[in-house]
Amino acid sequence: MTETYSTQILKDEAATVHAASVLAKQLQPGQVIYLHGDLGAGKTTLVRGMLHALGHVGKVKSPTYTLVEPYMLPFATCYHFDLYRFQDAEEWEAAGFRDYFNPASVCLVEWPERAAELLPVADIEIRFDILPHGRVLHITSQQALALETLCQ
Repeated sequence: MTETYSTQILKDEAATVHAASVLAKQLQPGQVIYLHGDLGAGKTTLVRGMLHALGHVGKVKSPTYTLVEPYMLPFATCYHFDLYRFQDAEEWEAAGFRDYFNPASVCLVEWPERAAELLPVADIEIRFDILPHGRVLHITSQQALALETLCQ
């Protein structure tokens, strides 16, 4: 198994969207991607950029209150989870969220630590650290990723 690790500085929102387009090209059905970071760190901006790079046209909103938003993409269904307000395992089971994690979908999960015992292991983990002028993007993957053009 080849692991990829990358740390990049993102100067602004445009750099985050560019990084998202590079990452989007590497997504495959069946993958689970965790997004870590404080409120306002750029998690939803990265997801929005990835979904647009994958062909979604239209708004991408944070599913803070609905917990999940589905997006039908040409290559897979993508489920964008925001677990910031997630409360308990019964809610998870009642909503059928476990079924969303399957070989035909891509699951992007913000705040995965809120449901750690319920989630499958991530294929890619992305963490944002906030700087006074920008963000640090940390990417860890259990597979080889082509990230050379991440911050151009």
